Amino acid sequence: MTDGTLYLLPVWLGDAGGTEGLPPANIAIAERVRLFFCEHEKTARHMLRRMSPAIDLNAIALHRLDKDTTDAEIAQYGGSLAGREAAVISEAGMPCIADPGARLVAEAHRRGVRVVPLTGPSSLLLALAASGLNGQRFSFHGYLPREGGPRKQAIKQIEQEARRTGGAQLFIETPYRNEALLADLLGTCDERSRLCLAVDLEQPGGSVVTRSIAEWRKAVPVLGKRPCVFVLGH
Repeated sequence: MTDGTLYLLPVWLGDAGGTEGLPPANIAIAERVRLFFCEHEKTARHMLRRMSPAIDLNAIALHRLDKDTTDAEIAQYGGSLAGREAAVISEAGMPCIADPGARLVAEAHRRGVRVVPLTGPSSLLLALAASGLNGQRFSFHGYLPREGGPRKQAIKQIEQEARRTGGAQLFIETPYRNEALLADLLGTCDERSRLCLAVDLEQPGGSVVTRSIAEWRKAVPVLGKRPCVFVLGH
């Protein structure tokens, strides 16, 4: 193993919450680390400021790690891990889950750098646990296609998988497209399928509700531009 450690540092799922929502050990690590990788520097600085006023934001290095990060940059980042403590910060929740940080983690493993996941919220697991759907077998499909036709086809395939395997099927959407996705789900799925809408998890006004498609059609919710995890099952 190389003398270096890459922490996966979870953050809050939204704007609400204080240090009581994170393990003290995580905050101690955040105060100690001087090398961070994140999707957006502004968000990362805001999260670190929420964690502890003891973190000197002028004394840390923040590097962009997103879907456009090149292989050359990943290799360069990997080289910077030797002999150091570093951390990956997600935009919300657990790094590397529905998050581009996995590429740096793979590079860390390739170089023999120790990777340490820290305890913290994952919206996917929270939604699944509260959905009442199959937590013994499940699949995550990420974002579905943006266009209506391909999105409906993807929904049909996901529903078929749920019916064939009995497993819960999880997917997410950019909040401003929530309503379009929900409309396609209600218009495409069998009325007996069950759909969980997990909205604004760990935030004031958040909710997790599972109903059949037939029941949702009778009272269509307004999701608005709020983070939502969709879980489909039978």
